[in-house]
Amino acid sequence: MGWLQRIFGTEKPAGAQVNPEPPPATPEVPDDQKTDAGTIAPERVGLNGEYDQSGLAKRVALAFDEDSSLDDVETLWVAQLGTTVVLKGKVPSQDILDNAIAIARGVSGASDVTTTEVEVG
Repeated sequence: MGWLQRIFGTEKPAGAQVNPEPPPATPEVPDDQKTDAGTIAPERVGLNGEYDQSGLAKRVALAFDEDSSLDDVETLWVAQLGTTVVLKGKVPSQDILDNAIAIARGVSGASDVTTTEVEVG
């Protein structure tokens, strides 16, 4: 089972991207979720460029799905607090955690990655 399926209960939609371009914000996007340029804030951009409150976490999960070194990690979870990616759970080694952190940092909209709730070993 992939990361998107396990965490969000959804399969990868057609055309999903880890770092889509932020589209112009529509009227239903809250003002505090728009950039000065009138686009959706990067942490709220969904898998297909739509507004999604959990967009950053879903795109990190998609990035994890696309990295085969994380295929067997089923005890790590992804969430977000604003622009911070929050990893929780357990990983078998520090190398795997370091890789997950690097991948998460590479997703647009991520300003930080918190791992205080991750157990290694």
